[in-house]
Amino acid sequence: MSFSNLDTLYRQVIMDHYKNPRNRGTIEDDTLSVNMNNPTCGDRIQLQMKLQDGKVVEAKFIGEGCSISLASASMMTQAVKGLKVDEALALSDIFSDMMLGNDYDDKRFDLGDIEALQGVTKFPARIKCATLAWKALEKGLNEGQE
Repeated sequence: MSFSNLDTLYRQVIMDHYKNPRNRGTIEDDTLSVNMNNPTCGDRIQLQMKLQDGKVVEAKFIGEGCSISLASASMMTQAVKGLKVDEALALSDIFSDMMLGNDYDDKRFDLGDIEALQGVTKFPARIKCATLAWKALEKGLNEGQE
């Protein structure tokens, strides 16, 4: 597949998650809740997670922002459900490496749609948009372990 076709496919995946977000909403029962914002572009997210037996059993978000921010939140909530806390944190580290343009371990987890966000590295100002939900994940999981 040519680079142009791959780029188009990635844009389509991002727009699909933006227009049809997965796990958008709130969790009613006892949850971890983290509010984060990106003041440079106005992105805001509230991430809620339910942890049970050291696993993320539910993850949902509400918020507003650009397509990259909300698509990333959609992809992240899909990816972490069912993972152990340490696995979710490891996935977040892999995502961070990907956003920084560093080598990352794409064998440990099936990144699936998340790989569509790779192109964001070409636009440094948008990296904070892509990482907002992941920073909320890290903050919530680290606070939840304390």
